[in-house]
Amino acid sequence: MTKIRDQARRWAEANWDPEMTVAQWWECLFEARYCLPSLPENAFGRGYSRQEENESRRGLRDVGTLGPAVGISTMMAAPTIAAHGTAEQIERFIPPMLTGRHTWCQLFSEPGAGSDLAGLQTSAVRDGDVWTINGQKVWTSLAEGTDYGMLIARSDRDKPKHAGITWFAFPMRQSGVEIRPLVEMTGQAFFNEVFMDDAVVDHDAVIGDVNNGWRVANTTLTYERASLAGAGITLPFAGAGRDSADLEKPAGSFGYFSYQARNSDPTEAKKLPTAVWYHRISTDLGLDTAARLDSRMRLYICEEVNRMLGLRARGGTVPAIGNLGKLAMSKIARMRREAGNQSIGAAGMLAGGDANAGPGKGAIQRMTLHSPAPAIYGGTDQVQRNIIGERFLGLPKEPAPPPDTPFRDLPAN
Repeated sequence: MTKIRDQARRWAEANWDPEMTVAQWWECLFEARYCLPSLPENAFGRGYSRQEENESRRGLRDVGTLGPAVGISTMMAAPTIAAHGTAEQIERFIPPMLTGRHTWCQLFSEPGAGSDLAGLQTSAVRDGDVWTINGQKVWTSLAEGTDYGMLIARSDRDKPKHAGITWFAFPMRQSGVEIRPLVEMTGQAFFNEVFMDDAVVDHDAVIGDVNNGWRVANTTLTYERASLAGAGITLPFAGAGRDSADLEKPAGSFGYFSYQARNSDPTEAKKLPTAVWYHRISTDLGLDTAARLDSRMRLYICEEVNRMLGLRARGGTVPAIGNLGKLAMSKIARMRREAGNQSIGAAGMLAGGDANAGPGKGAIQRMTLHSPAPAIYGGTDQVQRNIIGERFLGLPKEPAPPPDTPFRDLPAN
């Protein structure tokens, strides 16, 4: 592991120039295969394990470089296409993700197919080399301005529920696609509705086999849950995508981003665990009690255990490790909410400008409003528990029609 870190550090020392544009730096990382080194070598990676990838990023962090392009593209789309795509598809889709030229979103959930994702109704009808897509997706993160969507659609209603689904690399920038932002109680519009009305996608954008999209989708979900479980190495990041103004900015103009970094000394905050940051705020306010200290210590322990769990998430050494990590992330979000509000006391009731002027500069209040979300996105906590119980513990499944029942004969969700 030390060798990988040293190698990355030496490479960064020889190549990092903070005056390069973000686009130039990402191209440089791409050429050296440091964008996403956990990808296979035939997919522009280095074939590293999750632990080895983290070590390479520690080497970059030692030099203080900007990190690679991050987001749904690299978290889910690139690993999925590397696992199921053809050589032509890998060559076509993955380089623009890694160099930050293209961004992706995930078109999975529907109004009637969230927890029961395989009950999706969005249709895909083939005519020669073109598929026509009609339907609606919801809870699509960061859909506006993206180039492609990871789309799963119903391609054969006569096949059983899980067998008639196809996974597409779906072009988002076309007239048949309408995106409507969903404003949350945080005031942000992170999620969106996406409507597809006679939208089209070429047949050569089918990833995996036709009607075998459920298998491909499970790969996508596995990478999503493993990534959400945490344990990544924090590096400064810039906004990706062809519309991003960051691409032409100096690569050295981006700093570390976190709740702590926005509200304390950045040189110190990048290494500051959440519980320690809470402790400093609480100590300054004179609010330390045994109960508050206990809450912070429990949070610190949980974050450390989950960090270690996440390091193993892509190693395949522990069954259901991605699902367990996703459950832990939801729990940690609730623990951060409780410990954070204990640390600032009555200031937790402040909102807006009053919160921004108070302890933590509003970060804890914003975190509080967001805290229910991790138990929902990426597969609800209930879905994770069902997967663990049924697939890994061998518990009986809920009563359902015979698995070979054609989808068109199933009751609609």
